[in-house]
Amino acid sequence: MSKAVFYHAGCPVCVEAEQLILNFLDEKKVQPEIVHLGEQRNKITDAEKAGVKSVPAIVVDGLVYHINYGASLEDVKKG
Repeated sequence: MSKAVFYHAGCPVCVEAEQLILNFLDEKKVQPEIVHLGEQRNKITDAEKAGVKSVPAIVVDGLVYHINYGASLEDVKKG
């Protein structure tokens, strides 16, 4: 089974992308994890290590896909 980690910061662009992505993922094939970096600031380092540069972004089996543009990780770090 594949793993998909969806990183976002809670902005309207991120929330809309989260709902869209979750509706399309087949949970029989993909195990989704949602990470709200505004609330789970300890996961910012994980996002950086995965190659996330901006949110919303999804990492599927180690590959990063940036979706639209809500905020840079640098902006998320600043709060």
